[in-house]
Amino acid sequence: MHDNPMKTLNTNLRVSISPSQQFNFHRIMAAISGKIAQNVFVSHRYQQQFGSHGRTRDSYCSFAPYFSLPSPLRKLTSTTASSMQFRTLLKPPYYRFIHCNASASATAVPYLDKIDFLKLQNGSDIRGVAVDGVEGEAVNLPEPVAEAIGAAFAAWLVEKKKADASQHLRVSIGHDSRISAKLLQNAISRGLAGAGLEVVQYGLASTPAMFNSTLTKDEAFLCPADGSIMITASHLPFNRNGFKFFTNAGGLGKADIKDILERAADIYTQFTEESLTNSARKALLSIKKVDYMFVYTSDLVKAVRKAAGNIEKPLEGFHIVVDAGNGAGGFFAAKVLEPLGAITSGSQFLEPDGLFPNHIPNPEDKTAMKAITQAVLDNKADLGIIFDTDVDRSAAVDFTGCEFNRNRLIALMAAIVLEEHPGTTIVTDSVTSDGLTMFIEKKLGGRHHRFKRGYKNVIDEAIRLNSVGEESHLAIETSGHGALKENHWLDDGAYLMVKILNKLASARASGKVGGSKVLTDLIEGLQEPTFAIELRLKINQNHPDLKGGSFREYGEAVLKQLENSVGSDPNLHKAPVNYEGVRVSGYGGWFLLRLSLHDPVLPLNIEAPSNGDAVKLGLAVLAAVKEFAGLDTSALNKFVGVS
Repeated sequence: MHDNPMKTLNTNLRVSISPSQQFNFHRIMAAISGKIAQNVFVSHRYQQQFGSHGRTRDSYCSFAPYFSLPSPLRKLTSTTASSMQFRTLLKPPYYRFIHCNASASATAVPYLDKIDFLKLQNGSDIRGVAVDGVEGEAVNLPEPVAEAIGAAFAAWLVEKKKADASQHLRVSIGHDSRISAKLLQNAISRGLAGAGLEVVQYGLASTPAMFNSTLTKDEAFLCPADGSIMITASHLPFNRNGFKFFTNAGGLGKADIKDILERAADIYTQFTEESLTNSARKALLSIKKVDYMFVYTSDLVKAVRKAAGNIEKPLEGFHIVVDAGNGAGGFFAAKVLEPLGAITSGSQFLEPDGLFPNHIPNPEDKTAMKAITQAVLDNKADLGIIFDTDVDRSAAVDFTGCEFNRNRLIALMAAIVLEEHPGTTIVTDSVTSDGLTMFIEKKLGGRHHRFKRGYKNVIDEAIRLNSVGEESHLAIETSGHGALKENHWLDDGAYLMVKILNKLASARASGKVGGSKVLTDLIEGLQEPTFAIELRLKINQNHPDLKGGSFREYGEAVLKQLENSVGSDPNLHKAPVNYEGVRVSGYGGWFLLRLSLHDPVLPLNIEAPSNGDAVKLGLAVLAAVKEFAGLDTSALNKFVGVS
């Protein structure tokens, strides 16, 4: 970048970036060259389309000192450019133009949108809208908010580590393939650097790798980190993004996230031109970059080799295809499978693309699972592996096209873990099937402990059970989040697949043949429902029936009414032990009505031997909740055939 990349631009130029990014351009120029630019004030978001495939790319103009402009803009800034030339680059519908302020003061406090920071909390994560592009979804996670969150995490970490002035804490930062990732990485880096912490950027990485960086001891890779941040919003649409935080004790909890957001809100209101310029200058001087994914993938390779008796290529001859969904998991084919000897031809969507043009990177998504299943069958592969965007969730497909996701993935992992730890307790979320319970307890000889939804809830419950003397080695959700005690209770989609690969490798080493049939055989006897459905009953928060109360209070009242209704129906039986919502068996199946962790929704899961039996269960729920006018039961009405 030139010392002053905008010095040749016509001052009548109208450029467009987010209203929340109305930083005075002088702070950036000061950070780069130590001089104050006099004639340009940049405001409002633009989104520009370019690239060989015509896809919208990562090109949101923040002019952060260490973030390069997209190549078409770099070309224009190197010569005299007219506003007409810029307009040819800025394609609708995402841009808005305003006039530059040629007389902007170098000391003016930047204009910052009012942000409700606590609304960014999503359980134990932070999530928000990072870029424009979806109608009705206003940006609430722009760069200045990310910078404040970085500074807040720094303050939280210093307090948590009880660090004094002589200690130089280090934070690692990684991101998935989202189009806003680099901007948020640089913004949160400014917040950390401005607070005096050492910042190490990993670039494209996985969530599990970020946690691992707090455990690795290797100064050549600037490890261990005292804290770690992953920039991701899992499988959510392209305009979203967020943050996950780790220390060597694991992921942060809900209370920690609330604390950080409260600190960030306070920091945000105290931003000044001088403080923002100083943080940019410190970041420019202090940020380091390393390829930590080399360490992480090497450890995965070593784990498989060890399981196979230290054979160099224990997967030689296996044909395994990977579907990364254009997220961060594309590394798995070349950096894990191929060094182990596997053939990976036919792998797909390995190239990072934050617009996710092929399918949602989500092992629960039917289109995604159809894509990896088809890839296995088309390539006559032994196994297919699919990841979500940030690789903390995964699923697999055997050579016949049988999917290992949801209850089947849990059954497979339970079978593997119970071979290693007979009798151990398997902790799952609340929507797992009765057939899975029978499989774990009757077939495998383990114990099934069904708990609340939420991967952190499931993991924390497994940790709690161990603390009170009940051995547990696996905590896993139907969503594909799975954590093992041997892996520091980290929900790591890649490590789950390594456990499956270990089974293949060890079977091969012991002389067994048949490809992935060894995996299919492990879940033989798992009873699966003929019919399964999930319906979402929304609570209208503006309905008079709520009487000004919260949706949570209203939802709890609905559940209480259902519980009372069940008690008077001889065909229905409430589960004797249940930690979330109301779970009831009857008509050969079961249903669970629960309140969503974050949204004004009551999800209803029904599994039954037939559609008719499922309808009977649905009618029982409808009869109990029909008096709640603030509850939208249209989806349930349609299912049971009631108009």
